[in-house]
This record gives sequence, structure tokens and C-alpha cells, in this order.
Amino acid sequence: MTHDDSTLVVIPTYDEAGGIEIMLDAVLRAAPTADVLVVDDNSPDGTASLVAAHPAFGRRVCLLSRPEKDGLGAAYRAGFAWALAHDYDVVVQMDADLSHPPAKIPELVAALRSADIAMGSRYVPGGAVSNWSAGRRLVSRAGNTYVRTVLGLRVHDATAGFRAFRRDALLSLDVLASRSNGYSFQIENTWRASRLGLVTTEVPITFTDRTTGQSKMSAGIVREALALALVWRWDQVCASLHRPGHRGGQACAHATR
Repeated sequence: MTHDDSTLVVIPTYDEAGGIEIMLDAVLRAAPTADVLVVDDNSPDGTASLVAAHPAFGRRVCLLSRPEKDGLGAAYRAGFAWALAHDYDVVVQMDADLSHPPAKIPELVAALRSADIAMGSRYVPGGAVSNWSAGRRLVSRAGNTYVRTVLGLRVHDATAGFRAFRRDALLSLDVLASRSNGYSFQIENTWRASRLGLVTTEVPITFTDRTTGQSKMSAGIVREALALALVWRWDQVCASLHRPGHRGGQACAHATR
């Protein structure tokens, strides 16, 4: 990676009119050489119109409008496909609500000099969470511990949504072929990176709970993520049992019928 590498920040939106202009200004200011792609899922509150009216629209700010709300993972896949089609060297993903600090974008990108993926982490030394209740902190910690244990991950914040990828890392991950959404989209990519042996580094950030709009997180999304972690782990075990010379493959075959 060189200092001339082109960077695209991908921001998915749905009903983020209350803060999208502030978000765009903050990202452009923090990363003056990066471009921004907003992937909007036909927000009824006019988010896309505000993006299109931004002074930097058509220069450093682009808009990818999708016909309907189809999940976080689908929005990111669309944004990543756009980034790869437009030959960006580095792709950053982040939320639209300023939960992820735009000031940390340069640090994430710089970390790719020695890594394939850089994650903004709440759970490494120097990382923190702001404005969360004790209950939400407990759920997040417990969920991360569960996912890391089930999938055998070494990263501390497997559900982190603030990440930077080298272009070749996205291609190696085959991220466009993933199917998961929400929480599970972040977990799936973390797991795929681990299995492929990609180098992942964690950069400490302070995650600040949103002050505008409404959270898209739900109990159903969390349950889906926890269940999929078990499915992915089971598939991994079955794949190892089906290797030539291993006699355990029949057990998986019977179990999945």
C-alpha cells in the first residue's frame, strides 16, 4: 500500500436524514483524500435527496440508490461491488450515525500497511463504549465472547462494523458471495478472514451511541447472528470430516438430511 492508494468510505443509510449531512462533513474533513459512497435503501425521510444536495456531491460524494430496504449486508455488498468496479484500492465501511468516529479513518487506513483488514475495536486496550446502559454493554460483551468461542476467533470485537479493507482482501474474502445481513454480516467476514489466514489488526476506538434517528438493531437480528455462528462452525467441522482419509464424514451427511 502506498500513500497514493485511492480510498472509498461506504456508508449504508435508511432514514438517516437527521444526521447524514453532519456525517458527510465529518468524513470529508477527517479523510480529505477519500471519496464517500452513500448506499441508500429508498429512505422515506429523504436521506438520498440530502446526499444529492451536498456541496461535494458529484466530486467526492456519490450516491447509490437501491429500490427497497434489504438489510445491512446487502447494502454493503452493493457498496463493495461499486468500489471494486471503480478500482478503489482501499474500502472503509462505517455506520451513518456517528457511532464510529470519522477521525479514526486515517488510522484504520494506515494500519493496512501491515494488515489486510483493520477493525475499529471497542474491546482492545484504549477502546471504549459511550452512552450505553450496563445491560447493553453486557449483551455486547457476551455476544462477542460467544461468537469468538464458537468460531475460534482471535479478534476481540468480531461484530465491529467500522473496518478498512485492502482491495485484494475483499476479493479473497469473496464478500460479494456472502448472504448474511446485520450483525451476522460482520461476523461472517471476520470468520472468513480468519479461515483464509488474512492479517487482521484492531485499532482502538470509542463507540458512541447514536444521538439522531433510530437504531436498526433488533432481537431478531441478534438471534440470527448467534444461530448462524453455530451453522458456520458446524459446516466447518463437516468440511474437515469430509477430507480424504477421514471416516467421520458420514455423520455430517446424516445430520444435515
